[in-house]
Amino acid sequence: MTLAPEGSRQNTDGHAGFDGGVSEALVKTSRFFRKGEVSADLRSLHQIGGRDADSFYRDRWSHDKVVRSTHGVNCTGSCSWKVYVKDGIITWEAQQTDYPSTGPDRPEYEPRGCPRGAAFSWYTYSPTRVRYPYVRGSLLQMYREARQRLGDPVLAWGDIVDDPEKARTYKSQRGKGGLVRASWDEATEMIAAAHVHTIKKYGPDRVAGFSPIPAMSMVSHAAGARFMSLIGAPMLSFYDWYADLPVASPQVFGDQTDVPESGDWWDASYLILWGSNVPVTRTPDAHWMTEARYRGQKVVVMSPDYSDATKFADDWLAPHPGTDGALAMAMGHVVLKEFFVDRQVPRFQEYVKRYSDLPFLLTLTPHGDSYVPGKFLTAADLGDLEEGAEFKTVLVDSATGEPHVPNGSLGFRFGEAGKGRWNLDLGDVDPLLSLYDGAAETVTVDLARFDTARGEGATLRRGVPVRRVGKHLVTTVYDLLLAQFGVDRRGLPGEWPAGLDDASQPYTPAWQEQFTGVTAAAATRIGREFAQNAEDSGGRSMIIMGAGPTTGSTPTRSTGRS
Repeated sequence: MTLAPEGSRQNTDGHAGFDGGVSEALVKTSRFFRKGEVSADLRSLHQIGGRDADSFYRDRWSHDKVVRSTHGVNCTGSCSWKVYVKDGIITWEAQQTDYPSTGPDRPEYEPRGCPRGAAFSWYTYSPTRVRYPYVRGSLLQMYREARQRLGDPVLAWGDIVDDPEKARTYKSQRGKGGLVRASWDEATEMIAAAHVHTIKKYGPDRVAGFSPIPAMSMVSHAAGARFMSLIGAPMLSFYDWYADLPVASPQVFGDQTDVPESGDWWDASYLILWGSNVPVTRTPDAHWMTEARYRGQKVVVMSPDYSDATKFADDWLAPHPGTDGALAMAMGHVVLKEFFVDRQVPRFQEYVKRYSDLPFLLTLTPHGDSYVPGKFLTAADLGDLEEGAEFKTVLVDSATGEPHVPNGSLGFRFGEAGKGRWNLDLGDVDPLLSLYDGAAETVTVDLARFDTARGEGATLRRGVPVRRVGKHLVTTVYDLLLAQFGVDRRGLPGEWPAGLDDASQPYTPAWQEQFTGVTAAAATRIGREFAQNAEDSGGRSMIIMGAGPTTGSTPTRSTGRS
């Protein structure tokens, strides 16, 4: 028997063709149903006649105009697109290619775009798109009846919402469908009546409004914000839909996501993607990460699942869902212990003194036989009567040992007294990071812990060095931070881990393993590598975190360089 080479086809006659006579006969029969010429080997068909199938490709170039636009749906990419329009209808879109050059030493911004953007007109003309006002059927019926009976929109609305039975009827139907189309006039009348009735009965502060995010539409945002301001209603932040970001970002960074843009990923030599699926959620920017790997950038992905970003990872740490906070604390423990306490890195010391709140003094409040953290010590606590003194934080100048109020805190941001002083210029002042050296007094502080069974409340008791400023007992944020992370220093009272491998005390690498499933060795290694790279490279370690916006999801943001 003669075997044909792999990948070739031979029929029973020995010549190239189809697998059997029946298949070959069916192919030959097709010439009676379509005009065309079939090649001798039956592998190609040349049609004869019209070109209707090509009309779609020809018509795409018969547009009336090309409009520059973007897809304003809260997508951070905001890619520039050429939108081809015919008779007022979008026919197709293509990426703009005229972004300014970044120069010869780094990748270009373009091409920018993603499949979601290319198909965006499908959403625009989708038959399921809401194009008219819809009102719950029972509510609309009650409003029309009350409007006809009372003759006034505000009275009609009050007749419904002030009647417990009527209010319960339409509210209980929420989430169950039953929406019917209403006219624009009727819908806007109902909305206006609801506002007037609420303001008359409860006051304008009982109306709360959310205007579209500026990234989606500046006009819509401004119109909504202006309306809420004119009626005296509080304006909800558009950031309120981003989980804990409105609170967490200012607490951690000092401002709301005032962070590097994606082009800065190229400058990082060590990049951690913390829960961020960059190829999917930041498609037009993902090339910065992939290209930086060619220049030696290391990529670490923290993700419980094998995401699209994981394929780019040099190391993949997969903590159990919802436990990555424990992993972060353990890595922080390693960094603080090895790069701040066991060995002090000058760059890190200078950085946290100037750009963080670690040197600031924090008051301690008595609590039983111990203390708990209180508020920041402010200039007002020192008797300063200057404008905004209650918002001006205090540190200790290491040269003099005396309290000092530096520029740049919130108290300098507003008012005449702060003009020209809302900056981070420390002058000749060298902030004292810790009160540990030469501390005459130490106390224990009770700190919350969150690893107890069934979420029961519990505390850690750990010591901090303190001093008295006026009538206040204070420590630095840095000293309190070390206590929270469980980084021991000789002579301080309290419960401390015996080492990185002590699983009995919170926030060590060994402790986190029981919750995350990430080995203590891996957590230690990644934390150590991240900080070591920052020291060696002059701060080129970076974390990308957040889910990342494509079409209205939470934002991906990069922390500043370490």
